[in-house]
Amino acid sequence: IVGLLGMTGIIINDSIVLVTTIDEYAKDRGLFPSIIDGVANRLRPVMLTTLTTVLGLLPLLFERSSQAQFLKPTVVTLVYGLGFGMFLVLLVVPSFIAMQHDVRRRVDAFKRGLGFRAKGPRLALLGLSGAIALWLAGTLGYAAVNDALYPPLLAMLPSVEDMPSMPFAFVIFVGGLFVAILTAYIAALLALFMSRRRRQGEA
Repeated sequence: IVGLLGMTGIIINDSIVLVTTIDEYAKDRGLFPSIIDGVANRLRPVMLTTLTTVLGLLPLLFERSSQAQFLKPTVVTLVYGLGFGMFLVLLVVPSFIAMQHDVRRRVDAFKRGLGFRAKGPRLALLGLSGAIALWLAGTLGYAAVNDALYPPLLAMLPSVEDMPSMPFAFVIFVGGLFVAILTAYIAALLALFMSRRRRQGEA
């Protein structure tokens, strides 16, 4: 536990410094160039912090005396945790920042969609969102709570009754999600095409 606390403190400190550097760079340029430049800038400090700690603890890690055995669990946790944590800080944290940016763009686009003046697109967006939420609850939600597929789905797929329900529920959810989004996309294209034809007819 002591080793985990020390390792967590160092990794969090490195992550905070990296995120602060990326935020400072993002004021003058785009987010993705800021992520790349921030990771390149903090690579040497993070690597030196990790290497100095790991190399300093290596003699104690390979010590065979009875006094060293008392400290060995802490040392093992610090050495391997920091070695793995360096890759977390330099690879996973920037990836999460980029993913957060992508999710925020989708949420902003959804809010703009709800702000349409025309009722048709707004109602279509709300209907699609509600259908996806119900489909999620009927597939993955039901399987997570009851450890079985929803009975109407199970009636359509009787051959999977004795198999694990979560993987099949996930596949069914993804398939239904794909069909719903594809249907909404085709309907939007048809509505756009019909509105253009109507405008050309009026002109």
